[in-house]
Amino acid sequence: MPINLLKKDRRKSARNSTLSATRLSAVFLVLLVLSILALTDTYGNHSARPAGEPLKPTVILISIDAFRADFVSGYQPPNLLNLAREGVQPRWMTPAFPSLTFPNHYTIATGLYPENHGIIGNEMFDPTFNAIFSVSEQKGVRDGRWWGGEPIWVTAEKQGQRAACFFFPGSEAEIAGFRPTYWKPYDEKVPNSVRVDTILSWLDLPAAERPTFYSLYFSDVDTAGHDFSPRSAQVAAAVNRVDQAIGRLVAGLKTRGLFDQVNIIIVSDHGMAPVNPTDVVLLDEYFQTKRAERVVWNGELTHIFPKPGETAEINRELHSGKLAHAQCYLKEKIPARFHYRDNPRIAPIVCMADEGWRIFQRQRFADERDGGRLPRHVIGAHGYDNQLVSMRATFIGHGPAFRSGAIAEPIESVDVYGIMAEILHLTPAKNAGHTQAIRNLLRQ
Repeated sequence: MPINLLKKDRRKSARNSTLSATRLSAVFLVLLVLSILALTDTYGNHSARPAGEPLKPTVILISIDAFRADFVSGYQPPNLLNLAREGVQPRWMTPAFPSLTFPNHYTIATGLYPENHGIIGNEMFDPTFNAIFSVSEQKGVRDGRWWGGEPIWVTAEKQGQRAACFFFPGSEAEIAGFRPTYWKPYDEKVPNSVRVDTILSWLDLPAAERPTFYSLYFSDVDTAGHDFSPRSAQVAAAVNRVDQAIGRLVAGLKTRGLFDQVNIIIVSDHGMAPVNPTDVVLLDEYFQTKRAERVVWNGELTHIFPKPGETAEINRELHSGKLAHAQCYLKEKIPARFHYRDNPRIAPIVCMADEGWRIFQRQRFADERDGGRLPRHVIGAHGYDNQLVSMRATFIGHGPAFRSGAIAEPIESVDVYGIMAEILHLTPAKNAGHTQAIRNLLRQ
């Protein structure tokens, strides 16, 4: 072959090699991008969901523990503000008494007052089966005998729908023979992003496996409120963290084309009041504890189970005129508006702290004070009279079932179950909710 043709052939081969390398690079780049998108879908949940049949009526119930009714206006979290402005928000939601975490979450889930569903405190004693329940002990939390009524996830499962709970009091127990199809054991260390992404992954399931009810829970605001008071930089930061998590959920729904199909309900279980750490009622200074069979302490609420024949004497001691900053009631004298009489777990004598005060045992308080564990700054507490402004909870509804751009009259936490059942086209179990709340919040 002549030398000039040989050079030409080599140049052609070089060009072909360059083009082949370029094509390979392009293919590699496309594959890399696709891989990144796949990973983003797996971990960040931002890839588009394939177009398909519209969702069945769907509810995502999001609880922000201790998110007081005035926190949206006070802290201006952008994602929550947008949901409230585009949807419907009652001026506040009145929690059930006592304004504690487990009683109110389960009231939201069942539409029943604590005296009826049985979760009457975060700590409680059942004299029928002589056992103590504590929110910090998994054994009781997963024991269905503590949980009365019918939570919304059981109603859904009973009627052929699927439910998925990423944390919610009661969802770990088998209740009336049912559990949510998907549920998670509570672990406060699970990042908010993982909680959100798991909800989105459940929404990505095939239609036959996809739930219609989802729950999501965030504890950030409650923790910060207890440690640093409701009006603090720490609570502001916690509100921002939760708002970012909700923004992540909204972004994931929009990318999937589901934002306008899903009904999002934002609730809180109660509010939070500022407390001076030294403002305490040392209750065992006002009655002889040896007269009691058992005393169950809930911080702002104390249950006294007297020994046989000692009820009248303990009651006399507590009402001798010396007790301040707390009210003690015989069970049958508890104000009717509290709906807090008709359950054996409610003790014969119940003492309730005034707003801003806490009930302590004398020795425990001394141990905390002398051990340097008593904070030197204002902290926060709840569990008080449920009609106090500081205890007011939040409700925001957004989605196709809800009115748009509306401020509604206040509702009660017992109303939420019926609202969810109406949206999901479920026949509700017996509950204490008000039909007026459904009419005020949902499209007619």
